Amino acid sequence: MKIAMMARNPNLYSHKRLKEAAEQRGHTLDIINTLRCTMTIASRKPHIYYNGEKLVGYDAVIPRIGASITFYGLAVLRQFEMAGVYPLNESVAIGRSRDKLRSTQILAREGIGLPVTTFAHDPKQTEEVLKLAGGAPLVIKLLEGTQGLGVVLADTDRSAKSVIEAFRASNTNILVQEFIKEAGGTDIRALVVGGKVVAAMMRTGADGEFRSNLHRGGTAKTLKLSPEERSTAIRSAKAMGLNVCGVDMLRANHGPVVMEVNSSPGLEGVEKATGIDIAGKIIELLEKKAPKGGTKTKGTG
Repeated sequence: MKIAMMARNPNLYSHKRLKEAAEQRGHTLDIINTLRCTMTIASRKPHIYYNGEKLVGYDAVIPRIGASITFYGLAVLRQFEMAGVYPLNESVAIGRSRDKLRSTQILAREGIGLPVTTFAHDPKQTEEVLKLAGGAPLVIKLLEGTQGLGVVLADTDRSAKSVIEAFRASNTNILVQEFIKEAGGTDIRALVVGGKVVAAMMRTGADGEFRSNLHRGGTAKTLKLSPEERSTAIRSAKAMGLNVCGVDMLRANHGPVVMEVNSSPGLEGVEKATGIDIAGKIIELLEKKAPKGGTKTKGTG
């Protein structure tokens, strides 16, 4: 197969591992800087140019689209889809996962465990939002934040109100969620590939840090999921329509609750914690799926 990977930094661990895994299995993988792509949009002629040359002959595309370039990245991915190139994750599914409000609504519709989440537009409803979320401590999130960015823990109702009003003053959309205290600063990252959980790890935040992201000083260790946690991860990936994703969960008193479904999960932490070849499993999935041309959206979603 000839594979394109949309990624701005070829030196990241995840990107090097995917390229290595593809080449070990006899495939060609080209890393393409998403922002250097140019598109021509004409009737039945969806072309992509990269550094002035037309991109042709690709069987599959792996989108590794950073949160800061979601809009343009999805436009390029749709162009690949319209050209009949099989996407590891489809543009519509990635778009769902990047919008925290939309993804929360979808997961709630499927009956998947979630922290109590509130959302409102009118700043006069701040008191009501705090009450509905159960009061402080509360987690306040930007709708399009990722990797722990744009996430604030408010310890008191007063501080929560101040943070909410500050965000609202800048015309920024936010979610307010209950804080799962019993999780104790740890969360679970389950890697789903092709509808199966292929690896899982428990992440623990650094001292004084409620976020457990590894790049923020957190640590990780391998973990055996409960049947309910495994089912929650698989159902979450299916609800989002993602072939590959990282499902972040907390262990609440009433069962697992999903915090985020990440469409471009990093591989370094989970591969090193578990010793599992995740990159190889992703390429294996493309080998099974790409020849069948199974993309649903054809770039139209």
